[in-house]
Amino acid sequence: MALPLLPGNSFNRNIGKEKFHRSQHWGFCNNVRMLVSEDKPGIGGDLLPGQKIKPKHSVFPKGDGTDAPSWVAFDKQVLSFDAYLEDEVPDKRQENFRIRYYKIYFYLEDDTIQVNEPEVINSGLPQGTSIRRHRIPFPPPYDDQFYTVYDFNINISVVFYGRTFKIYDCDPFTKNFLRKIGIKLNPPGQRPFDPYMKMRRETLEFVDPFRPYQSFDTLKRFLQYDGKVLRFFCLWDDSASLFGDRREFVLHYFLCDDTIEIREILPSNSGRDAMSSFLRRSKLPKFGPPGIYQPGQITDRAVLNVYGGLSEWRADGYLLDKYQLGKIEQDFYTDQDLSIGATINVWGRKVLLCDCDEFTKTYYKTKYGVDNFTPISCKPPPLPKIKRKYPPYTGFGSEEDSFRSCVSLKPTPHRKNFRKFMELDSFGNVSNILRYFAKLITHKCADVDRMFVIAFYLSDDTISVFEPIERNSGNAGGMFLKRSRVKKPGQEVFKSEFSEYVKAEELYIGATVNINGYLFLLLNADEYTLNYMESNTDRFPYSNFELAIQKLKHEKSKSREITQVFAAADYNHTKVVPYNAFRDILMSITMGNLIDQELITIARHYRVPEVMDPDLAYLIAQAHEKFKKNMFENFDMFIYNCVYEDRERKGVLPTTDIKRMCKSSRLPLSDDFLDCLLSRFEDKDQQINYEIFFSLLNWRMNPTPDLQAPPYLKEKCEDVWVGMPSPIPVRYVRYLDFLMDVYGLEENMP
Repeated sequence: MALPLLPGNSFNRNIGKEKFHRSQHWGFCNNVRMLVSEDKPGIGGDLLPGQKIKPKHSVFPKGDGTDAPSWVAFDKQVLSFDAYLEDEVPDKRQENFRIRYYKIYFYLEDDTIQVNEPEVINSGLPQGTSIRRHRIPFPPPYDDQFYTVYDFNINISVVFYGRTFKIYDCDPFTKNFLRKIGIKLNPPGQRPFDPYMKMRRETLEFVDPFRPYQSFDTLKRFLQYDGKVLRFFCLWDDSASLFGDRREFVLHYFLCDDTIEIREILPSNSGRDAMSSFLRRSKLPKFGPPGIYQPGQITDRAVLNVYGGLSEWRADGYLLDKYQLGKIEQDFYTDQDLSIGATINVWGRKVLLCDCDEFTKTYYKTKYGVDNFTPISCKPPPLPKIKRKYPPYTGFGSEEDSFRSCVSLKPTPHRKNFRKFMELDSFGNVSNILRYFAKLITHKCADVDRMFVIAFYLSDDTISVFEPIERNSGNAGGMFLKRSRVKKPGQEVFKSEFSEYVKAEELYIGATVNINGYLFLLLNADEYTLNYMESNTDRFPYSNFELAIQKLKHEKSKSREITQVFAAADYNHTKVVPYNAFRDILMSITMGNLIDQELITIARHYRVPEVMDPDLAYLIAQAHEKFKKNMFENFDMFIYNCVYEDRERKGVLPTTDIKRMCKSSRLPLSDDFLDCLLSRFEDKDQQINYEIFFSLLNWRMNPTPDLQAPPYLKEKCEDVWVGMPSPIPVRYVRYLDFLMDVYGLEENMP
């Protein structure tokens, strides 16, 4: 009876097997059919009894986790072996062979091997990478196979391309890995020494020529370690002695000459004199103070005798003590003796090393392999805070520079408000510059009519004053005051406190500003400044419309008189009044309580919108200027074409037809300028009298005066001056809306 097909009941090993092909020896290599291997397995690739095929790659034991590929599982895992090589030297009589040391790196991810030779100073041999990283085959006759991890062990020899490397040791990671994969490690061997290098070292140590001309060469060490200083933070606890306390130091160890310098960190108001250094730069003995030595006892060279005068040509000479008998040996502190937590003897004072900087930590990690840098707290209990008093301003530089020179021994520049500069610096169409028009208050007749532009930069609270250049005025014009901060008048110059400077809140229309002794009356401001002040009423209260209207509401008892005054000013019943009349009425109502800034704020709120297009004469003059530059004179052709298009002989054509003619004839005018010009000649039916239009454009037949640029500070408004050289801010004001909002008098108006 057949057993059921259940696990453990079937003895047929072919169950589940899918490959029953016969193995072959032949394959393709570079598109050539050739014998691949002599070991032919059985059916389906199974090994025959007693047959064992060597793997081409290292096979590592699999764990319980997921089967990751070798380049993932063994990424950045390298086995390191220490080896040496006996290299023959046939061409030198001093040596027959030389021992060369190597590092063999086996990369587990792809069974590649790399051989490096560490650098030996003054060896005269090319060192570095001896064999680049790749898979290395076995020596013949097994050169069809490659080295795997199972071919490496301690105290064995491996042959790479005919060179025999003897492995004598490996690192702890390599030992641990080889044990885990089942390799029994041999005991580590001894590294042989190189006889030639030993002979050379003994020769160099024996040859120590002390001669009178000998100089101690420290240039190499100076060039290698110049500017490299180890810094430790130290503590000397002298609180046990009378009037002693805890004192903090900074120890500097100079690597170029093994000297030590100690500087004291004095806390604020410590009561101690500020010393340049606690210990001057010198070598620090470990067992100090050692005592007092006689002059000449401590020296690098000892002179035994002086000889000379043996002949006329021979100079005087010296005989030195080669063996240095009687030399005083002194033990000084080196970098090996310094570490965090160590206590050093500074001429009888026990100084504790508490911490060090990052460069010092990196130095000890690299050279000595130290990893523990746990700092020790060396801060004493805080002292009571006492208000610091600073000396007055010296008069040299700025007040901030004088203040910074009093804060520390090493003056540092004053730190500016960089965040304010980045937020309020000009960018794009936002200038963040407040510009005011002002005049100079003076008794000199020649300076009364001088106009100035005062610019206040919000990014750093600086002010610049510029005088527009006017021909034949007698004034040079240009930059009157370069960009700088302006102090308020009446302040003491030499004082400890900082001076107060002019701020943006103090600049408003109608204010008098003292700029370095010159009085300026602010007459008006540009559109950006007025909008900025009205948007920031918390800083500029005079630009607050509600506060300005509140002053006018107190005069409600005079509402009947106010209505009559406005009605008399509007004799044409246009419901608007000019700005000058509006200003005079409000000034008379409030008896001068309103300032110019508040008055302009109210006028801007009730102003009549204006179309800021240039007038027709100015447009024609601009067009003639462009025609002259391009030598365009063919205007008769336009009239002939228009007459041809005007079949009904009305004398007018649609605006689109005339624009099409101008564009087809390449009239040298831009599209925007041409649209603006056509709109001035267009009637209600969107038609244009072409004879008048092209006759006015003909600069030969109807010339116009030369185009002149409008003078500086001239706006498109009436040239009416209110007793001071400033253009009016608006043209007309809607006084009916003003009276209705303030007094509610619209129904009583005629």
